[in-house]
Amino acid sequence: MNSMDIAYQVAETLSKHVTDVVMCPGSRNSPLAYALLARRDITVHMRIDERSASFAALGMARVQRRHVGVVMTSGTAVANTLPAMVEAHMAHVPLAVISADRPEWMVGTGASQTIWQQGIFGHYARTQQVTTVEDARALDFSDAQVHVNVALDTPLVPEALPEPVGQPRRVGPGRLSTKPAWRDHGAVDVDLTKDTLVIAGDEAWDVPGLEHVPTIAEPTAPTPFHQVHPLEARFFAQSEVSISHDGGDFAASTKPEQVIVVGHPTLHRDVMALLADPDITVIGISRTDTFTGNPQLRGSRVNATGQPRQQWITICEAAGGVGANTVRDALADADYGFTGMHVAAAVCDTLGVGDTLVLGASNPVRDASFVGMPFDGVPTVSPRGAAGIDGTVSQAVGVALATQRLHPDEIRAPRTVALMGDLTFLHDAGGLLIGPGEPHPGNLTIVVANDDGGGIFETLEVGAQSVRDDFERAFGTRHGVDVEKLAEAYGVDYRRAETLAELHEVLLELETQPNPITVVEACTTRSTRRALAQRLQK
Repeated sequence: MNSMDIAYQVAETLSKHVTDVVMCPGSRNSPLAYALLARRDITVHMRIDERSASFAALGMARVQRRHVGVVMTSGTAVANTLPAMVEAHMAHVPLAVISADRPEWMVGTGASQTIWQQGIFGHYARTQQVTTVEDARALDFSDAQVHVNVALDTPLVPEALPEPVGQPRRVGPGRLSTKPAWRDHGAVDVDLTKDTLVIAGDEAWDVPGLEHVPTIAEPTAPTPFHQVHPLEARFFAQSEVSISHDGGDFAASTKPEQVIVVGHPTLHRDVMALLADPDITVIGISRTDTFTGNPQLRGSRVNATGQPRQQWITICEAAGGVGANTVRDALADADYGFTGMHVAAAVCDTLGVGDTLVLGASNPVRDASFVGMPFDGVPTVSPRGAAGIDGTVSQAVGVALATQRLHPDEIRAPRTVALMGDLTFLHDAGGLLIGPGEPHPGNLTIVVANDDGGGIFETLEVGAQSVRDDFERAFGTRHGVDVEKLAEAYGVDYRRAETLAELHEVLLELETQPNPITVVEACTTRSTRRALAQRLQK
């Protein structure tokens, strides 16, 4: 079977499902490269590292809500895409890996760069093996995660470059997008006259009937009407407290009778502790097979009756105000210096409607939650499935590319702002490597809160004084990397801020005079993070 014929059909089938493919160079996948580069209806993004390529595709898919392809050669090149595939599966984001392979008779013979690629993704994506044109024509993209393994034999190069195929496509808002294959778990009856608190996490949506219920919302959730600060989770764990509100004092029952979990919350331990309280009825609302915690009732919709008590709303508003004021008061205290939470506040305070925010794992997404996210008009994405800090720079690049593709008529590309820690940035700095002839983001600011190590661990059990002697080597992991030189090596702009005022100035300047990609290094301290966290918990 002619390898070019198979590759042409794979590209033809792909054109019906994807508008973008991220491809890495290789010999075995050269037929796929020739076939895809001939397509005028598929935009090809070249990368040299399969891991970064797959996370860039994942970032694009988060915005497009349809499959984005990743194409690579055989061997461990395929294995390098496993982290992105796992994140895609856990976060319910469509992703298609198209791997070139040796002919099946060569597998297990010791041939160079030949491994068992069929089934390599295990639980996370089933393999569709392609050995004929008919196999390529019958490819199935009904699953969110797709693995197409294409066995290609020599010759791998056509006698001449193929003629262009297809017509360029305009990818605007809502076009060519695929609706997620949500699951419907039915409806749950909810009596809102009972004191009710909603916890909205990643993948949450505006559930009809719950619009006016007080809500603790994580940054990637929709902005609620009655937003409650996450610091107040401990407040709601108590049976009764004394409250001052509008000049009066009163004792009130503050423990909710029921908590409704929408989506997949994971960020705050005190919030999650409410789900384990035996005195609280937990109701899970999900459109996937994932239900956080162990809810007694499960569904995808609610049949809501009654309305929240005005006193309950008053209690929640008072508590939310205390939480927000506590954070801002702490940030105004000079004793804590310039921390990652200060950086998060500066980033969030300078966002505008129409911006897109990408939040790195660990401290940044939690800090953004403490300083006021979410708010309307700023789509927010964060790697919340399983990847942690893995691939965050590449995902930010993918998000920026996909976002600007949705607004092709704007004179200036819409702004994407990414906030991440230094370890997250260094872990995926290769995501900045984009060739000079490739599509580039037009307006991406990457803010790196650099405290020279793992600031998240300062606030956890491993940061306690009793085990501090091993902290710096095992968890702090100082690196001393010169971020400016790293940015220069990748050919991106660089700015530096050593104070909150300097950071505000830089961010506001970049808002009016953007660069394609700018790395903003905020030089922070983590020596006060534990004390800051303890103050907020009180």
